[in-house]
Amino acid sequence: MATRSSQRNAVSETSLPTPLPTPLMVLGTSSGAGKSLMTAALCRVLKRRGETPLPFKGQNMSNNAWVDQNGGEMAYSQALQSWAAGLEPVHAMNPVLLKPQGDSTSEVIHLGSSAGICRAEHYYRDWFDSGWAAIRQGLDDLQTSHPGGRLVLEGAGSPVEVNLQARDLTNLRLAKYLQANCLLVADIERGGVFAQIVGTLQLMKPDERRLIRGLLVNRFRGRRELFDEGRRWLDTNTGIPVLGVMPWLDELFPPEDSLDLLERRGRKRSAELEIAVVKLPSLSNFSDLDPLEAEPTVELRWIAPGEALGTPDAVVIPGSKQTIRDLASLRSSGLDAELIRFANNGGELFGICGGMQLLGAELHDPDGLEGEGLPGQSGSDIAGLGLLPLRTVFGGEKALHQRQALVLWPDQQPQLKVEGFELHRGSSEAIDDCDAFSADQGLGWIRATTSGTYLHGIFENGPWRRRWLNRLRRRRGLADLSEQQPHHSRQRDALLDRLADAFEQHVNLEPLLDTST
Repeated sequence: MATRSSQRNAVSETSLPTPLPTPLMVLGTSSGAGKSLMTAALCRVLKRRGETPLPFKGQNMSNNAWVDQNGGEMAYSQALQSWAAGLEPVHAMNPVLLKPQGDSTSEVIHLGSSAGICRAEHYYRDWFDSGWAAIRQGLDDLQTSHPGGRLVLEGAGSPVEVNLQARDLTNLRLAKYLQANCLLVADIERGGVFAQIVGTLQLMKPDERRLIRGLLVNRFRGRRELFDEGRRWLDTNTGIPVLGVMPWLDELFPPEDSLDLLERRGRKRSAELEIAVVKLPSLSNFSDLDPLEAEPTVELRWIAPGEALGTPDAVVIPGSKQTIRDLASLRSSGLDAELIRFANNGGELFGICGGMQLLGAELHDPDGLEGEGLPGQSGSDIAGLGLLPLRTVFGGEKALHQRQALVLWPDQQPQLKVEGFELHRGSSEAIDDCDAFSADQGLGWIRATTSGTYLHGIFENGPWRRRWLNRLRRRRGLADLSEQQPHHSRQRDALLDRLADAFEQHVNLEPLLDTST
């Protein structure tokens, strides 16, 4: 194994001898332990200290994606960490992204571009070498573009999955490669926090365990002094200090994966509108809904196929990784008929990307990219919900780019400019009369009370979001909300500051930054 010094400088054989800051790594005892947010908090705290933190997750599995300025695809959680670090997100921060698409298969993204489709049972056999090469290249690109920056790495799931450890790409293999100082995070809300920590440490090899510089207990409810005895026990029995006990934070932060959506069930006393969001089986880019979730007067209700639609003020259908497969789910559950009936009765229906494609009249998938299609229909001729007169053809290169556009709906005056990004493989065109969503052709369409757009992040645009909400409020006889709203990035940044404030208050960072061995 290479020495710490050589690994820190592995990025460039000709770099100056000035030692780079010791890499830091946030590991978790399990998926959902809070690694992503703790990594974001660490990035913001280091930025406050005058450092240049470089967030990095070698491999992520998520359908919640972002498109960087160069058209590279990456996980949204690394984009969030980049914003916490005060940097522009770049796909080098997440060189391997796996996007599940059903039937135990995933699309593999290497260095921002699609590299192919793989089955779960073949991934580590067929994709390990190219994945490790992509990770090393991502490290090289990131550190070359930010000389002197400190790597802040995030692990994936548990670092001690015995059946996967030999071919693990992004946990302890990367920690040892970079000789990173590691923080192990455990979620006390799940219960069994002592078993989580002790069991994880016991499964580590000696050269792995010595990299663990501290423990962090996350999501603690109540008075923290009640955990003092537990802290002393862990210090004594593991020999690794508990660096902090993070409290349960009331603020809503973007979830890492769709499982976290199950926790979004708290009701708002100030809510005046209810918006139903269809939780598609292949749901993607659900962070598009975060700005609506943050609106004090809006209650989001996530509904899965098979659950009652009810009588919401509007329905939003988010993005889909497998549009035709999700359409089949809507049909088999009967939710398709409910949505059609809702729209035909004047209900507001809004689709984003794959959600908009579902609303169209025709879907064509000549290459079978979207699954097996629907019973009784060929893959090249599938009827959508028919609420928008659109024909969508799947195939060709992905549309991957950031966009700015002048919107023409809901109201043209005063004119609004919006920004976001496109991330889709299918292309759509109108086949009958309808209105354009924007001055840019092909970005979205409207017919009656049904509308849709390919623009991810549309709700982040404060004035447009409020204009759309005011359209709903007028139907209820409610007063308009002010359209003078900043971009959602301002609110997100304030949340990151509050997260970092809590981290600084409750976590002793110094042992993690200690360079002694």
